[in-house]
Amino acid sequence: MSTPATPSSWVEGAAGSGFDVDHLPYGVFARSGERPRVAVRIGDQVLDLSVVAAADMVDTHELFDQPTLNPFMAAGPAVWDSTRAWVTGLLTDQTERDLVEPALAPLDSVTMLLPFTVGDYVDFYASEHHASNVGRMFRPDAEPLLPNWKHLPVGYHGRSGTVVVSGTDVVRPCGQRVSTGSTDGGAPQPTYGPSQRLDIEAELGFVVGVPSAMGERVATSDFARHTFGVVGLNDWSARDIQAWEYVPLGPFLGKSFATSISAWVTPLAALDAAWTELPGQDDPEVLDYLRVDGPAGLDIEVEVVLDGEVVARPPYRTMYWSPAQMLAHTTVNGASVRTGDLWGSGTVSGPERDQRGSLLELSWGGKEPFTVAGRERTFLEDGDEVTLRYTAPGTGGGRISLGEVTGRILPAR
Repeated sequence: MSTPATPSSWVEGAAGSGFDVDHLPYGVFARSGERPRVAVRIGDQVLDLSVVAAADMVDTHELFDQPTLNPFMAAGPAVWDSTRAWVTGLLTDQTERDLVEPALAPLDSVTMLLPFTVGDYVDFYASEHHASNVGRMFRPDAEPLLPNWKHLPVGYHGRSGTVVVSGTDVVRPCGQRVSTGSTDGGAPQPTYGPSQRLDIEAELGFVVGVPSAMGERVATSDFARHTFGVVGLNDWSARDIQAWEYVPLGPFLGKSFATSISAWVTPLAALDAAWTELPGQDDPEVLDYLRVDGPAGLDIEVEVVLDGEVVARPPYRTMYWSPAQMLAHTTVNGASVRTGDLWGSGTVSGPERDQRGSLLELSWGGKEPFTVAGRERTFLEDGDEVTLRYTAPGTGGGRISLGEVTGRILPAR
């Protein structure tokens, strides 16, 4: 699914960077006293699309003079493709500099906002390595994967109202946590207080552009027609709250307090060189509606950075379930998707210890501490800052850098 290499940009510092014209992610920015509007990132510059589209008399200019990407995402693949071609031309043709340069601003001079209005939010559990690790920790005497895991992408419905943009602080959540039981051997009893096992989950998020109708199903082959792009995603998790509440209906308060996403949305076209084969789904074979033709996985590298130190490098290419299968499963019962709907991949983890995308796995449930800055660590402490970084092969032959996701832990209130 590769495309011919694109020329480099004339914007200073963009050529050969993770934000050259083979990337061109979209976001929403604001400056003091000005209304939010849509931008493209090129190098370390922000291109105000509302200004340049109006000056160039582009038919769709009103889509960019908006406080959210939703109208542009809803316009569909033809508009996405034509916009990408137009912006690429502006940023590679020297004769366009006089038009474009007044609409450029340094990234550090603007405030990046939540890039789209989130509709529904669903989080999956698509890594076999992550699911197996969790199973071994919590069900040591049973099979690590439950019987349904290789037949369908397991997921839960999250809370869209607490999806926040990268850079937003995260307050340590409070809730019920289970005790170890009474001294006379009675049943475990809950206590209330701040989570003591606060965690991260390094994920990718996928954003719906074109909606579907209720009662219709989105086939795996229609993934690109409905999906606008990809964001970095951190599904913050309170493991002690989650452990007490999740039986029998699954995660709730242990997940709903915050989910962070990157300020930049990487369009699917920028990932044309990143598609790769899935690890294999022939034992057992998946049902027909989940079958995919050709490469359906993504070769994206993730870094988990805790207080400035890389503690894990999870590879997304090892994921068992593809994004196309997750979307197909979401709609197989006739449920519709809307512009701005977001679904997460679930924790990205590989087969090696340094490829685990959660602190739960890195510390093996808190029993095997890992070292950060010479100090043993397990779960998150107040003041910790976590950054997720992502790179992928670019169509220009190098690598593109997807939007980072950063959050800092504040004490419970």
